[in-house]
Amino acid sequence: MSTPVDDSLDPLLRERSHLAESRSALRAMREDVESLDISDVTANWVNAEVLARQIDERIKALADLSDTPLFFGRLDYLHAPGAEGAEGAEGERFYIGRRHVHDAEGDPMVIDWRAPVSQPFYRASKKDPMDIALRRRFGYTGGDLTAYEDEHLSDPSEAARTSKLLQQEIERPRVGPMRDIVATIQPEQDEIVRSGLGGTVCVQGGPGTGKTAVGLHRVAYLLYAHRERLARTGTLVIGPNRSFLHYIEQVLPALGELAVRQATVDDLVAHVEVRGTDDAAAAVVKGDARMAEVLRRAVYSHVTMPTEPVVVVRGSRRWRVPAYELEETVRELLARDIRYGAAREALPQRIAHAVLVQMERSGEAPDDRVQDAVARNSAVKAAVKAIWPPVDPAKLVLRLLAEPDFLAVHAEGLLSEDEQKTILWAKPARSVKSAKWSAADAVLIDEANDIVARTPSLGHVVLDEAQDLSPMQYRAVGRRCTTGSATVLGDLAQGTTPWATRSWDEALAHLGKSEGVIEELTAGFRVPTDVITYASRLLPHIAPGLTPVASIRENPGFFEVRGVSETADVVAACGELLRNEGSIGLIAADARIPALSEALTAAGITCLAPGEETTRQTRLTLVPASLAKGLEYDYVVLDEPRAVVDGEPDERTGLRRLYVALTRAVSGLIVVHAAPLPTQLG
Repeated sequence: MSTPVDDSLDPLLRERSHLAESRSALRAMREDVESLDISDVTANWVNAEVLARQIDERIKALADLSDTPLFFGRLDYLHAPGAEGAEGAEGERFYIGRRHVHDAEGDPMVIDWRAPVSQPFYRASKKDPMDIALRRRFGYTGGDLTAYEDEHLSDPSEAARTSKLLQQEIERPRVGPMRDIVATIQPEQDEIVRSGLGGTVCVQGGPGTGKTAVGLHRVAYLLYAHRERLARTGTLVIGPNRSFLHYIEQVLPALGELAVRQATVDDLVAHVEVRGTDDAAAAVVKGDARMAEVLRRAVYSHVTMPTEPVVVVRGSRRWRVPAYELEETVRELLARDIRYGAAREALPQRIAHAVLVQMERSGEAPDDRVQDAVARNSAVKAAVKAIWPPVDPAKLVLRLLAEPDFLAVHAEGLLSEDEQKTILWAKPARSVKSAKWSAADAVLIDEANDIVARTPSLGHVVLDEAQDLSPMQYRAVGRRCTTGSATVLGDLAQGTTPWATRSWDEALAHLGKSEGVIEELTAGFRVPTDVITYASRLLPHIAPGLTPVASIRENPGFFEVRGVSETADVVAACGELLRNEGSIGLIAADARIPALSEALTAAGITCLAPGEETTRQTRLTLVPASLAKGLEYDYVVLDEPRAVVDGEPDERTGLRRLYVALTRAVSGLIVVHAAPLPTQLG
């Protein structure tokens, strides 16, 4: 609890003093952890290693980042939280920040933004002040507190107004990886962030609506609210590619969360080395949900009904389990619909149990050790191998893709003959190692692997840029959270794969989360009004019925469509934007990247590849259009929109790719073109 004090003498000086005291308290907290002596409290070296690692992680979590504000807001309550209306319940003051900080007596100096008492900072309004007398926002330059701004929420005489500090923070130029938005979370975003662990949430959000940040902050909130449970079950953030994951990787550590794994879908299904590619037609069929049933049929086709009895010899006695009894056991296991491998492990025990029943009837008294011995009997092992043989998932998929007859049997009634021909390899591989597996093949192997043995489930999974996943990829992700929940993030208008998601209801069904709640974010915080308005001209052609993003930025940004005649003009546009503060992205069709790279080098302009961190000295990134999704830059030069469209297999996909490229700018966009613009831009 913090005691209200009169800060009318010099409010800014007092707030700076509290910041200094809070930093000192955080340093003391870290030093307390660093000074812990665990030599007398660990029973063995394993416990010592675990405890030492936990202490090291705690020290890292208590790091004080000099350029990151320790707190960004303050709440002055009318009454003590939870005691509203109680007689003599005096109001309290709380500083809201990225992590909890307490003084030597244990009293809080900064409250974690995820704590319940912090919630009014994001949701309180004039209409519903939530017992808040004053909400104060702080402005920083670097790590120095330089300004504050007050809202007297319970004062009816003060009109509601837009926070200038909030607007400045949203529009602040960005260099380097993605930052957290903990100081600028909006009410509609906060509702999603604080939604419960038990439910799956799907967020449809156009460019600049903050859906990625919302997903990451939801992970941070869930780890705060359910730390012990998620420590056991684990969390995972899934992104579309390595560049994207590198771009977002600092957000959670900045909030003190260091243990969240990040991966792509390809990482999850890396059972084989991917060295090949599929054409669009083959990838679409392989990614279709019908392939799951094809694989299930192929796996269980290995089960053969017994025709011979099993005879177990123990000492001088022979015990015979007839074929009809074995068949009943096999049919029972099939009817239970358990994993292929689990049923195979259960079969010898079932056979052994049948033998034990006969032993008991003959007057013997066998125990569990006898049953285990019978299950390991050579005759039982031979019968199990013949009835329920082991299945190698990779070899199974290899056979399906290489043997037309094998595929035809298991795809009957599911895939047409043309579809079967589409996915068959022209040159069948001889072995799993020599095969040129594609990314879609790896997903099929993962599905087959799950049919054989259950995939371990995590407590929570965040799936970003989900609109580009195939049904089979959704199933692969869903297997990782069968007993947990998920946060699905995406924008149907930005789907740029031939198998792009058509509806979120359909996506959630493939994920195994049909009960998931779909939320829509339509307020644009990052993309300027003129830019999003121009890009939204494409929506009727790529996502009819989708609500256009409405930019709420006060700064209209910079926008220009410029006709050019040569590559040097594109380089000149980049040079113009480099005079501004912030990051710059030159986005172009993939085929034009080499020529633009040469032109930039000739002009003496150094550029980075997507995922490489921008610095004060190198702020220009050359971005292939295929890798632009999920990234953003303060300023963007978009080269040749027509080439971006033509670089895709069909016009609709090309227009979606163009929509992505048009919406990567935060402060300004220059569209340069020598060829005519796509007619859909008007």
